[in-house]
Amino acid sequence: MKLIRDLDNLPDSFRRGAVAIGNFDGVHRGHARIVERLLATARQIGGAAVVFTFDPHPAVILRPQQVPPPLCSTAHRIQLLADLGADAVIAYPTDESFLQLDARAFFDQILLGQLGVRALVEGVSFSFGRSRGGNVEALQQFCRESDVLLEVVEPVRIDGQVVSSSRIRNLLVEGRVEQARRMLARPYRIRGLVIHGAGRGRQLGYPTANLDEVETLLPSGGIYAGRASADGRWWPAAISIGPNPTFGEGTLKVEAHLIDYEGWLYNRHVEIDFLARLRDIQRFDSASDLVRQMDRDIAATREIAA
Repeated sequence: MKLIRDLDNLPDSFRRGAVAIGNFDGVHRGHARIVERLLATARQIGGAAVVFTFDPHPAVILRPQQVPPPLCSTAHRIQLLADLGADAVIAYPTDESFLQLDARAFFDQILLGQLGVRALVEGVSFSFGRSRGGNVEALQQFCRESDVLLEVVEPVRIDGQVVSSSRIRNLLVEGRVEQARRMLARPYRIRGLVIHGAGRGRQLGYPTANLDEVETLLPSGGIYAGRASADGRWWPAAISIGPNPTFGEGTLKVEAHLIDYEGWLYNRHVEIDFLARLRDIQRFDSASDLVRQMDRDIAATREIAA
């Protein structure tokens, strides 16, 4: 897979192919269906399958105070799109001048002019151009006029719900990581830098990795069963998001106990997958009561992450 950030030097092998445009936040099952159809269309026309996404998300420039945390980092999004089979991913460097292009100019200058597209694959709610002024109907008209093949892909539904980034975000805010996993087709993942904490977990017999610099959405506060990456493998991990009321702490923290891990994690980045929610954050009357509950949490995590 080729990562492209500069259309001025676009290799000819990625011109005149099939393109899918979107933010692809989370790269969920709906996105996977679009990429699946993109690959089929690219084979049909004998060209490359190219995903066109944005870095940063346009909302970061247009509505910086209203941008929700993303579901995955740009690097993770690109890797997930590559895993789906895209020949190239364009992470377009979004700026003010680009966002001022209206729908017609975007189609003519970017899609036809620079990419030379012969086919487009989009979802039914696709919009494009300044102030999202272009929709699927406008795109259909532009494609007819330019002899560009267009396939509009119906949304994926699970349990009657349309799979979307906003729906997954809502599930995570509610702590429903198992339902989010079904829509993502994989566990929800965060990545953070391990920093020094109070050391209380180690004192209680369960040392934890305290994560900082998490740039993606955190599930709601609670205790979760999951797994964490370290030293080239995945370890079962009991994860806490929230304060520690038993010791009078009110600061939200992200901590993970990697079961059976004995290495050194400080100043390293760790990825964490969420598999199931175990319980809410609770205040215990004593440290021994907390440890007994942690014992139960660890046992449940071993079983879930096995």
